[in-house]
Amino acid sequence: MKGSPRLRALILIAPLLFFLGLFFVWPLITVITQSVSDPAVSRVLPRTADLIGDWDGEGAPSAEIQAAFRADIVGATDDQAVGDVTRRLNSSKSGFRSLMGKTVTAVRENPDVDLAEVDKRWADPAFWKAIQDNASPYTDSFLLAAVDMERDSAGSVVAMKEGTSANFTILMRTLWTSALVMLCCLVIGLPYAMIAASVTGWKRAVLLGAVLLPLWTSLLVRTAAWMIILQDNGIINQVLTGLGITSGPLALIYNRFGVVLAMTHVLLPFMVLPIYSVLITVPGNLMSAAASLGAHPIRAFLRVLLPLSLRGVISGALLVFMTSIGYYITPALLGGAGDQMISSVIAEYATRSANWSMAAAIGLILLVLTLALYAVYNRLSRDPIQAR
Repeated sequence: MKGSPRLRALILIAPLLFFLGLFFVWPLITVITQSVSDPAVSRVLPRTADLIGDWDGEGAPSAEIQAAFRADIVGATDDQAVGDVTRRLNSSKSGFRSLMGKTVTAVRENPDVDLAEVDKRWADPAFWKAIQDNASPYTDSFLLAAVDMERDSAGSVVAMKEGTSANFTILMRTLWTSALVMLCCLVIGLPYAMIAASVTGWKRAVLLGAVLLPLWTSLLVRTAAWMIILQDNGIINQVLTGLGITSGPLALIYNRFGVVLAMTHVLLPFMVLPIYSVLITVPGNLMSAAASLGAHPIRAFLRVLLPLSLRGVISGALLVFMTSIGYYITPALLGGAGDQMISSVIAEYATRSANWSMAAAIGLILLVLTLALYAVYNRLSRDPIQAR
């Protein structure tokens, strides 16, 4: 009977566990698996993949390996899968696209044909090396490519040639843009939270309502509103030109300024609320006590109020930063070609090039970064009295 309460409790939380497993755990496992999965070659060329692992890379492979390769070509009836293998091998060794097209046709007509007679490139160990490098169903090439790294012929991790990939550059741009948004939210959010915490009654309600209002509106609607405000004939440019401050419209949209401004507006509540929740626990007479002891207001703020609110400041900064690194809609609509963030690259790989492994690899890097920041946020946001 002792187990009955536990069993009833387990039954009660079973729907929650099922929901978490289906919509959280399983997608995470899928992303992690996809980011290190490369089964294209091993699925279409299984016999070759089993044998070529022992090849020393010197000269042409043995007759057994070449026979296995021909048998795999004959048995490969899915032309789309063969095309996937061709694209994968061509990315490792240029020229595989034409080579595989010629070879598949020749081998299917004559399964015993000499590959070197079909094309002399089969006598080049570099093409067989490409098959050997991609024979394993698991690889770290996508994770390395996500940060513009690759393995050379010796297996060492080296940087890609300049101009080959821009994933790392865009990732750094994402982190820099997120840091700018975090800084802007801090500059605006800290004094705003201090004012909201210092007033009472309807004044506090109005201030908090103004902060929470953006959360009640769709992100797409808020972004579209900023597009209308910031465009050349928008409200801001019309006011500036109407007052004679500028002779023409300013470039406020399709650049970094528009992206940072709109993201700051959207994410400001995530900075204000953590700081406000800490400030309302600080006794209101501390600043007055510091002033009565002769402290200048600025000194009293730096030595008394700011250290006490630091936990909320750091929590809000991490929360804004974590949220902004995954933004897609706002940079896509308000930014230019040089302002797109890493989420746009993930969407490009997933929707246009159908390279799900590359999209999963970049997504995994963002996931690890976000989890690390969340661990810091979770630790800093805990009540220090309860943490003891």
